[in-house]
Amino acid sequence: MSKYVKISCLAPPLKEVDPGQGFEGVVNQMIEKWEEHLQHVLPERPDLLVLPECCDDPAFKDMSMEWLYEYYRYRGNRIRDFLAQAARTHRCYIAYSANVEMPDGSFRNATQFLDRAGEVCGTYNKNYITIRQKSTSDTLYGNEAQVIQTDFGRIACIICFDINFNELLEQYAEQKPDLIVFSSAYHGGLMQAYWAYTCRAHFASAIWRPDYSSIVTPVGEVVGESTLFYPYVTRTVNLDSVVVHYDYNWEKLELVKRKYGTKVLISDPTRLNAFLVSCETDEFSIQDIVKEFDLELLDDYWMRCRADRGKPGHLEQ
Repeated sequence: MSKYVKISCLAPPLKEVDPGQGFEGVVNQMIEKWEEHLQHVLPERPDLLVLPECCDDPAFKDMSMEWLYEYYRYRGNRIRDFLAQAARTHRCYIAYSANVEMPDGSFRNATQFLDRAGEVCGTYNKNYITIRQKSTSDTLYGNEAQVIQTDFGRIACIICFDINFNELLEQYAEQKPDLIVFSSAYHGGLMQAYWAYTCRAHFASAIWRPDYSSIVTPVGEVVGESTLFYPYVTRTVNLDSVVVHYDYNWEKLELVKRKYGTKVLISDPTRLNAFLVSCETDEFSIQDIVKEFDLELLDDYWMRCRADRGKPGHLEQ
């Protein structure tokens, strides 16, 4: 059956603060900032809010790294707790990305996933922080990357620089996420579509302005994007979908459309020869369609191609 999920990605500009008010004043200024910007998307009743990397970092002229980490220590979980209350009130998930202090005094660049009750249902620590961040702070590299289970699907989290590393991509691809959440300070360019396609997953990014936040399908199509003047984007995606190749499926897909019409959506991004097939009804699921019409999933087709190449007499000597 269809699994519609409404996603809001938001990344307003860094908040210029008055450090003269002390750490307490700065924390309050950051809470006020997010209280204001959440109102741009909460009326749309999203299932998931994605915030950018280090979303509660303040900014002011000549701010030092020492001051920033002292701010982190003072802030603790207060901004996360504010967002948790918003998650409870509006019954949504929130991907909260921030530098957090560990019990041993070291830090992690982390995404904490808040559920509809405001509880942390999963945490991802950035596996590939930059050399600069490691050399100028007590932040350590993360060492795990596990999908997070939600009531609408399996979520993979990555943060900024992570998007450049195939080791992490391959680790997530094996876990078959439904959605990749990308909290970042830069866009990543073609890597967004590459991650979405490789994982056969939708992709939602929140990226600091002036770059654009976007929502991408498993076949690399951008279905929603923020703008320079409106740093928010909300779209509904259907996670009850599969990716299939043109070969050996074309005639079957024609039969699917003739029988089910608008109940099944076939999206062709062109040039890729791979289609996204989605179930648009609660009468059945996309797996029911796969079974009824014997559709061959893209990964299964790739496996069959590799096996055919390895058959006796098929490979040049």
